[in-house]
Amino acid sequence: MFCKHLIKTSAKTFAFLTLSSLLLVGCSTAVKSSNTQVRKDWPSYGRDYASQRFSSLNQINESNVKKIALAWQYKSGISASFQVTPIVVDKVMYLSLPYNHVVALDATTGKELWRYKHERNKEWKMCCGPANRGVAVSNGKVFMGTVDARLVALDAKTGEKLWDINVVDAAVKTEGQASLDSSDPNSARHSYGGTGVGISMAPVIYKGKVIVGITGVGYGLHVDSARADIPLGAVIGVSGRYGRPGFLAAYDVNNGKRVWQFDTIPSQGWEGKFVETTSDGISLNRDIVAEKANVKNNKEAWSFGGGSAWSTPAIDSKTGTLFFGTGNPSPQMTDGTRPGDNLYTVSLVSLDANTGKIKWHYQQVPHDVWGYDMASPPVLFDWKHDGKVIPVVGQASKTGWYYVNDRATGELLLKSEAFVPQLNLFAKATKEGITLYPGILGGANWSPSAVDEAQQLAFVAGIHAPIRYTLHDEPAENGKAAFRYISSEPTDEPRWGLLSAIDLATGKIKWQNKTEQPLIGGVLATEGNLLFMGEGNGNFNAYQNQTGELLWTTKIDAGVNAPAITYEIDGVQYVAVAAGGNAIFNYKSGDIVAVYALPNSK
Repeated sequence: MFCKHLIKTSAKTFAFLTLSSLLLVGCSTAVKSSNTQVRKDWPSYGRDYASQRFSSLNQINESNVKKIALAWQYKSGISASFQVTPIVVDKVMYLSLPYNHVVALDATTGKELWRYKHERNKEWKMCCGPANRGVAVSNGKVFMGTVDARLVALDAKTGEKLWDINVVDAAVKTEGQASLDSSDPNSARHSYGGTGVGISMAPVIYKGKVIVGITGVGYGLHVDSARADIPLGAVIGVSGRYGRPGFLAAYDVNNGKRVWQFDTIPSQGWEGKFVETTSDGISLNRDIVAEKANVKNNKEAWSFGGGSAWSTPAIDSKTGTLFFGTGNPSPQMTDGTRPGDNLYTVSLVSLDANTGKIKWHYQQVPHDVWGYDMASPPVLFDWKHDGKVIPVVGQASKTGWYYVNDRATGELLLKSEAFVPQLNLFAKATKEGITLYPGILGGANWSPSAVDEAQQLAFVAGIHAPIRYTLHDEPAENGKAAFRYISSEPTDEPRWGLLSAIDLATGKIKWQNKTEQPLIGGVLATEGNLLFMGEGNGNFNAYQNQTGELLWTTKIDAGVNAPAITYEIDGVQYVAVAAGGNAIFNYKSGDIVAVYALPNSK
């Protein structure tokens, strides 16, 4: 993802699960719940192992959503990018705050029950800012990955720390430190290079194991934007031996002992087959002859290879199979020191959830030089096609298509119409600069999509943000070696967001709504024929999910850039969302959790 390598943050940029709830979340292919209480809770990041972000609650529905009002509001006191999905179990809401503090709240009133203050290792360089996407709750414990690459277990009743482990022994390997020449126009702006390792994803619990992955294992230079209204400054790719492999790992819930680890870059076979196109035949504009010749000079490229694990995995518990997406290769955007397909980066990966052994992978973008991470979480559902019901995994990509893969084999079964505009996709950087979109921000970024399986609809929050992709050559002179790099910078062209409903039967766009700002944060779908989504301007909206009609909106005093959830307690359905903005997009920061319900619904 675009923010994975920040090692400084400027001032501007910057429940218990009952046994029944643990068992419910992974039944069969559709992963539906038969337990009444669990159906009313929100017990896991994507609500259940399928990660459909769909709730069968319908007290709030298309006919009465206009009447919902604020039921309670919580202010954490920490104003920063807020990406959390709240977890609600047995009338308690668990939240991870920016910088990995955690609170437990009464989910009916917002009263704070306890608060954990995380003592961050200040010498550890944060890769991606202070945001965290949530916790997991099980076995009387609350589990959280941290920005300083630790996995922490808390007592769910008291918030007391039970154990705290480092998931990596050291930060990222680098060879030297790249920098820009003083004559370069980007050198006059504040820049920061290298990376740190952290954990952004919410963990997931499976059969006594807490599963989480690391981020920030790529390498790049970043410079602040020259304009306050442009999200993201230049991202600069420099060839060299920078970075390390990413991984996804499972730990024992009782003591944090590592059970298995899957490295996203294999030490053997990382070069792949040197494919010239994507699996569906689109040219990647690669110089295969030059890449193959370059392998002999870069036999250890795998050890710096990148492949962050950004998003919480989905799990099919019937087959014991886990699915997750990987990030871009390292160094990002430039490929002089990493020939080959760079397996298993920018891939949907299928693992045995009990052992971590790979079953298959599907690489969306081999040899990525554009930053097209698989950032949005995968979703499991039953796909209806030609009279058959096929277990599949869907994913909203940064390239702007929604992919549907066979869950058993990884075969691509459907690629949707583009849900955002596309121009010069997979074009190489030029000295003059070339505009392409989607760019490094995506298509769909980390924002979770939702699936209404009954209606065979997928809902995606998208981004239109044109990027100028430029090749820079600094010649050798005065004893200084030649220096080549690639920059990816926002253009002055208009940017906007697109909320899309995709017909999974055909891959066609069923409806689409344009928003004034790029969308980041994710969506929630419900059986009340509703879709909830927030915007960076503070709008929090409800749409009719079959037509896209805007049915209700309210204004929150911060960017609504986290996915909403819904839950029911004592006969009352609530809709909750965090509002804390997003520094990368310059959306207003805040510290709010806002919860809505129908008046007098008890």
